[in-house]
Formats: sequence, C-alpha cells, structure tokens
Amino acid sequence: MTIHEATDLYWDPFDAALNERPYELFRRLRDEAPLYYNEKHDFYVLSRADDVERAFADHKRLINGRSDVIEFIKAGIEFPPGMFIFEDPPRHTKHRGVLSRVFTPRRMAAIEPQVREYAGRTLDQYVGSGGFDFVKEYAEIVSSRSIGLVLGIPEADQLTVREHTDGRQGEGYRVAKREAFEGGFYAEYIQWREDNPSDDLMTDMLNVEFEDEEGVTRKLTREEILTQVNLLSGAGNDTTAKLIGWTGSLLAEHPDQRREIAEDRSLIPQTIEEVLRYESPGMQNARWVVEDVEFSGGTIPAESAVVTIMASGNHDERRFPDPERFDIHRKPIGILSFSFGAHFCIGAAMARLQGRVALDEMLDRFPEWSVDEAGAKMQVTSTTRGWGNLPITI
Repeated sequence: MTIHEATDLYWDPFDAALNERPYELFRRLRDEAPLYYNEKHDFYVLSRADDVERAFADHKRLINGRSDVIEFIKAGIEFPPGMFIFEDPPRHTKHRGVLSRVFTPRRMAAIEPQVREYAGRTLDQYVGSGGFDFVKEYAEIVSSRSIGLVLGIPEADQLTVREHTDGRQGEGYRVAKREAFEGGFYAEYIQWREDNPSDDLMTDMLNVEFEDEEGVTRKLTREEILTQVNLLSGAGNDTTAKLIGWTGSLLAEHPDQRREIAEDRSLIPQTIEEVLRYESPGMQNARWVVEDVEFSGGTIPAESAVVTIMASGNHDERRFPDPERFDIHRKPIGILSFSFGAHFCIGAAMARLQGRVALDEMLDRFPEWSVDEAGAKMQVTSTTRGWGNLPITI
C-alpha cells in the first residue's frame, strides 16, 4: 500500500505523545506506507530497515550538508566549520578523520578502568539505601564523567559537563553553533590544555596536522575545535545516558533475563546490543535529497527532506524475527542505532563501553531492582527518546 492509500495514518517526530510508545505506529508505517509523506511539515519518511540502511549508505544523493535534524533542514540553518556530522565528503572525511583516532577500540579499552571506577564510586553511596534515580543519579553521571575524561576535562570539573548539557536536549546543536562563535563553556579548558597537554581529545585536536579538502596541510582552527568539543559533549552525554537508562528499565521488566546476566557476565555485550535494538536512544535522523531516489513505496523527489526512523528499522520483522520480544540471546546483526555508512556514529565504541560497564557494576552491587513507575518520566525530542527520570527500588 502506498502513502496515498494510507489515509488514516499519521506520524510526526515533533509530537511527543505519538513517540512515547511508537512501535505499533511504526509497524503500520512499514506495512502500509513504507514511503510516507508528512504533508503538514513537508517531508518524507522511511521506516523499513533495508530502506533506512540504504538511505544512510547513499550519501551522495541523500546528504548531511544541511544537517541530519529535520527542523534544522527545514529552517535552513547554517553551521560553523567543524560540525562534521553536518558535513559531506570530502570535508566530512577530513574532520572525522581527525577525531577517529581518539575513539578506537584500543583507546576505549585504555579508559575502561577509569569509567569502571566512576561507575562503582557512584553506586557505592547507595549501598544500604532504598533506591535512587537510575538516570539522574547514575546514567547521566557515568556518561558525563566519561566524555569529560575523553575530552580532557580535569576530574574535579567533569560533573560540570553534566550541568552544562543538562536541559539542552533537543537544542544541543543550536547551543554548539552559538558557543562555537562566542567562545563558550569549553574555551577556557581548551586554553588550559594548550598549556597542559595530555593524552586526550583536546590535546590531539590542538596539535594534529591534516590535509583539508583544499589540499592545504594545516591545524584545526580554534573555532573548529570549539565546535567539535561542544558537539561531542552534548551528543555523548545525552544518547549514552539514555542507553544506560533503557538498560535499567528493560532489565527491571525482564527479571529472569537479568538474573541470567548476573550469573553469566559474558552475556553483557549482547545484552547491550539488544537494548540498542529494542529501544534505540537515537530515534531518527534526516537527510536532504539532491536527486530523485526510489525506495519501497515510491520515489523521493529531489529538493526534499526525508526522515529515516532507525527505531522502526530496528523493529522490522523483515530483518529481526519476532522484533517485539526483548531477548538477550538474540544476535542483533544489522541494528541501525548508530546509523550506517560514512556517518556511522564515531562514538559507538565508547557508548558500548559505558553501557557494558554501567550494567556490570550495577549487577555487582544490586542484582535486583524494580522501577517506581509513578515517578518515571519519559523524555522525547524530535531525534531522541529515553528516560528523563527513572527512580528504582533496590
């Protein structure tokens, strides 16, 4: 069935109520309107796993250069140099290459002991208590400390990263754009790292030399560094905290599987993959179409915006059998939570590390917990979905 036949079907990324429990609606999109058109906001929507993946792979016809956030595309916002996720090759390739050396599995393995120490220290204060907010008092602290560590923020100041990004969900890229020009929160830390170099991202960015898209060998400008640091800080805090939060709620809902993991910690990596599939922290991305492109259900015309719903693709029964069942024994190959292709999430290894460590340390101290559903609050934006508050009883 094409979009023109699905007259009673409506999806809107700006309607939080539609996206609190969206999976039945996503199933209808996949079945009834795999190429959906939102007339109110004038954009197309892809919801099937193969179509979402193909859209991400086709970076020449479906570009990031006008942003991957639908409201920014529609508003025609211009972004400062260094906002690499909103760039296309060859500029994107050059800027991403500067950062990629920091987020390798080897570098992530090197910081794991410190991330584990942060997580354990955070949880120790709740031993013997009745409970705590799993998101506000654990997930967000682990994520903010970890990104602060990678960036090169001194430990005494790492929680200020959380304060800086708290409440910015949904506007992080606007903040990053403004602060890149104004100096912003991180300017003093970058200056401090220039005088006190270390093995961290800020030091790398201050010293790296690369060949830009014009063939000129140079260093990053201060504006580019500020933009990238603000971007990584906001993205790294928000989505990773949501991943950890979903882990807490899903394992509370599935206590038998949680007990299995507590007894066999080798199940933790694939558990995190299933959490990423089942409740993707990043709900959707967007692209600008520069040539007509065919997908299931029809053709997206040039000069159009398209939203690609990763969370729907991760529940597509065409790729994942029995997708509405949470199963820690699933081998969820082909999940779309970190995008795909040239714009695959540069922080994927770090997010997985934090998810693994946060769960492992939690199970060491509190193998059983339940959620206070009355106090749990969902936080939904046009791009992300997760818990804003998740009080638990231990």
